[in-house]
Amino acid sequence: MLRYLTAGESHGRALIALVDGFPAGVQLNVDAINGELVRRQGGYGRGGRQKIETDHVEILSGIWRGTTLGSPIALMIPNADFKINQMEDLIRPRPGHGDLSGSIKYLTSVRAILERASARETTTRVAAGALAKQMLAPLGITAFAYVVQLGSLRIDPKPGTLAEQIATRDSSIMYTLDASQDQAISEMIDECRKAGDTLGGIVEIRVEGVPYGLGTHTQWDKKLDGRLAQAVMAVQAMKGVEIGMGFDAARVPGSMVHDPIQYDASQANSRTLGFTRTHNNAGGLEAGMSNSQPIVLRVAKKPISTLAKPLESVNLETKKSESAAYERSDVCALAAASCILENVVAFEIACAVVDKFGGDNLEEIKERIDLFYAMARKKLQ
Repeated sequence: MLRYLTAGESHGRALIALVDGFPAGVQLNVDAINGELVRRQGGYGRGGRQKIETDHVEILSGIWRGTTLGSPIALMIPNADFKINQMEDLIRPRPGHGDLSGSIKYLTSVRAILERASARETTTRVAAGALAKQMLAPLGITAFAYVVQLGSLRIDPKPGTLAEQIATRDSSIMYTLDASQDQAISEMIDECRKAGDTLGGIVEIRVEGVPYGLGTHTQWDKKLDGRLAQAVMAVQAMKGVEIGMGFDAARVPGSMVHDPIQYDASQANSRTLGFTRTHNNAGGLEAGMSNSQPIVLRVAKKPISTLAKPLESVNLETKKSESAAYERSDVCALAAASCILENVVAFEIACAVVDKFGGDNLEEIKERIDLFYAMARKKLQ
């Protein structure tokens, strides 16, 4: 079983991910992991913390001469802004955060909660996901995310090859697939900043090259759609997830929802086994299993909870009404969220690959995928 745990606080010494069950034989590119960490820090609307940190990963275990061993991999991202022991507690909990409920649950300080609840923790999840991508790439599987809505502004993706879309995404200030919207995006965020407010939006994640049969219908907790939904909803500030057609599927008849199945003999040697769909409303998932079509998710991120113009709160010492506390924050972290979600999804897909095909060694996984397809083609003869 492939999994990971994270540790660390926002202003602690470092953040750590411990990845267990990662296959041996994966040649690691540390620069690629660092590139994802840099991308997580980007996007228009970020705050002062990103000027302090230069995120990079240190791999403490699990590799030899740049290749994974199959043993646990420890990833560490140091915090330049290490000052937790000098920081004061907050006595005016911030609406939208875990400040109040967490401090009551653990019978402790607000500081003890916010340091761990902070989205700074997602650096570890990006690092773990970037590690997983290096396992998926040789298997022909790619996870790719981009922003499709900022506040009320819808940003439709422009068509193109995957390489072209990645280049477009990386050139956009909000990691969208339409850089012509960048001016409108910057104006919206600037106005929001002046008002002391924040903005959220919607991210779309697409996974290409997915084989048949990841996940299963046999138990509720093994269904891939459920596992993906849990993974993305566990990212800070995410409040909704759709797969494929999503909520629109509830508004129209079934004849407009389900994806007709056709057969194209010219594609029989591809991962679709020749079975094609006229559209992909299912988002690549049926009955908890991948159906060889691209997996498509959309995730809604709420506006950041820390406001420069704070909402009403209560002083925990006097119990009197006061404005909420303010901690240095972003106006909009939607671009960063797209990077985080892309890597979280990549890790979950890697988990599903290991579950389906085994995970001791990358070459073994490749051979098992080939064997699976050979057996599937024999069955279909």
